[in-house]
Amino acid sequence: MNPIRAFRNWRMYNETVRELNRLNARQLNDLGISRGDIERIARKAL
Repeated sequence: MNPIRAFRNWRMYNETVRELNRLNARQLNDLGISRGDIERIARKAL
């Protein structure tokens, strides 16, 4: 993987984690996500 793509993936992962962490428990529940799933979901978003 080239460095530019790796950086973009890292940035997208961090942004996804940050956005999901901003949601409260009820909002996450409405989406069917538990707080423990956030990192796994962010990795799949790549």
